[in-house]
Amino acid sequence: MERYYRICNQNVGKVARITDRRGRVHVGRIVRVTPQKVFISPMIRRGAPGYGYGWWGGWGWGAAYGIGLGLIAGMALGGLFFW
Repeated sequence: MERYYRICNQNVGKVARITDRRGRVHVGRIVRVTPQKVFISPMIRRGAPGYGYGWWGGWGWGAAYGIGLGLIAGMALGGLFFW
């Protein structure tokens, strides 16, 4: 638990992919870390493709939610899976 706390704390503001012990995958920007939880703002798809002058929608950030540090089974930072 302390290991993930330290990693998350060092990477506040960066995108991470967190897998919990239940097998759920959480992808988003780390916005806050406490000794018990990491709070991420999930990546969500917004809008629709525009016609004519480019792109209307794109990616955005949803409301932050907490994941218990004790539930984390694995973690990868954004640079490892986004190009």
